[in-house]
Amino acid sequence: MPTSTVRAAPPPGRRFSWRAADASAATTSELSSRGSGCSLHLVSRGPHERARQRLAAETHLGPRPPISSDLSVCLVYPNTYAVGMANLGFHSIYDILVRANVAVERAFLPDDPRRERVRTLESGRAFSDFDIVAFSISFETDYVHVLDLLAGAGITLSRAARDDREPLVMAGGPAVFLNPEPLADFVDLFLIGEGEEMVPEWLDAVRGSRGGRARRLDASAAIDGAYRPDRWPSDPADRVGGARVRRRYVARLDDAPTQTRILAPEAVFGDMMLVEASRGCEWGCRFCAAGFMYRPVRHRSRASLRRSVLEDALPHRSTIGLVGAEMASQPGIASLCREIADRGGRASPSSLKADLVGPELAEALTRGRTNSVTVAPEAGSERLRRVINKNLTESEILRAATLLAAEGVRGLKLYSMIGLPTETDEDVVELVGLAARIRERLPGGVGRITLSINPFVPKPWTPLQWEPMTDLSTVRRRARLLSKETSSMPGVTVDLESPRDAYWQTLLSRGDRRVGAVLERVHEAGGRFWPVLRRANQEGGLGACPAPDHFVHRRYETDEPLPWDFIDHSVDKGYLVAEWRKALLERETPPCDVATCRTCGAC
Repeated sequence: MPTSTVRAAPPPGRRFSWRAADASAATTSELSSRGSGCSLHLVSRGPHERARQRLAAETHLGPRPPISSDLSVCLVYPNTYAVGMANLGFHSIYDILVRANVAVERAFLPDDPRRERVRTLESGRAFSDFDIVAFSISFETDYVHVLDLLAGAGITLSRAARDDREPLVMAGGPAVFLNPEPLADFVDLFLIGEGEEMVPEWLDAVRGSRGGRARRLDASAAIDGAYRPDRWPSDPADRVGGARVRRRYVARLDDAPTQTRILAPEAVFGDMMLVEASRGCEWGCRFCAAGFMYRPVRHRSRASLRRSVLEDALPHRSTIGLVGAEMASQPGIASLCREIADRGGRASPSSLKADLVGPELAEALTRGRTNSVTVAPEAGSERLRRVINKNLTESEILRAATLLAAEGVRGLKLYSMIGLPTETDEDVVELVGLAARIRERLPGGVGRITLSINPFVPKPWTPLQWEPMTDLSTVRRRARLLSKETSSMPGVTVDLESPRDAYWQTLLSRGDRRVGAVLERVHEAGGRFWPVLRRANQEGGLGACPAPDHFVHRRYETDEPLPWDFIDHSVDKGYLVAEWRKALLERETPPCDVATCRTCGAC
């Protein structure tokens, strides 16, 4: 089931960190909003008491599910409660199911998977008690947790080995409508697209079926956008010229307002109310999955967004997380932030495009006591920003920093990457210089700059999907260079994502169905993925699966069948090839004009 996350990165759970500075791990909410962290820490003696405390602390802002119904669903987020309850997509699907009179309960990865049984939060029931087990998956690195949860709940891992007495296992969400193939041997059915568009139709279909898992599967597979792996060849080459699965999407976001539905103090950013403002992005950064998978870009209308924020959100939380791929482009964002501040609240927008930060927006943010703002230069040099189509110059970044600092912002978080295609050491050094010049804009040198650095991960359905991940030795060397060059800069810290985590994410992003064997082995190893991957590379593969390097460090050919080509995102593959070639030529493409442009095919 989809989420409104906008930036691909591994959430916490089983995380193997490699950092040059003391910094917190990335979280699901951090991809779409910024905040001060959890506002409540529960201490309990065991999982039953912990579940009771969590339920008692929650505030439902909509109806509660019925105790009994003609259909029961276990809605699962394959990470911990704190992460799952910070995910807007999970909230949205839960609300849809409740309003459809479905007997739904939630489940999450246990806080201590080695010692705790997998059960639902509300009643402690087993997965097998439900008609359907539905996973909402935002990140590929949570794929292994799907196996952990199924096994921990006593559900047969292999979909081919399940019988009609077991529940139907489904999955949806951004990760699986980019590339579901690594999970295809473990999931009966995928919904490819946005849940607000698909779930009501799916509910009608499954409720019209009679019988157990097999009939529910047949009924579910009949809806547009459903992907049933057992009816498709596993080899991408055998799918060329065949049918495709259409990605479904909500045409008007005003018809599907998405916001926090259950206030959960223990959730990441539990002191916030999250409100989705947009999906997609018009800027077309060539590395960004959200900019292509959510095409065409859609914005909430000013009236609809204002109503959600001022009438629905502010009465419950003073801090409002405004969620979108890039919030400075949101129509009316400055006036909305000012109105939030005038009512005693604080707006916390997700990443702002620096050249769109004007005096009005800067003043509105600081009026609401916003002391830290996130911008995303993504690369240090203007040359490399042209490669990735960032449409952003250094002078524009510095202008935004000057405006924000003049209004009282004392903290800037800069998202960037290392290991981008064509990157050199000089590009990395230029990022250090950019941070230094931004630092000079902070009055009296007072303030802080955090460089949040992620290794480049090539994502399906982007112009850089054919590019390999840069080899780990180069990524590590450039990370050390970045750390060394910033070590003597006061007020500047560096948060480096683990290159091994990025390697794992790349494997799951670019892999085909054979990668399921690696997932199963990592599950058996208790989530310790690196020893499994290292041995698989040393031995040239794992069973029928090639060595992981085959998927991670190989440049794919533009004419070879890709594992995810069977999904129809309405983005023409020829357009992606043209954008990839423009990247290598360091040529930029103007932002989308959804009113007149038909170039990519999404509009």
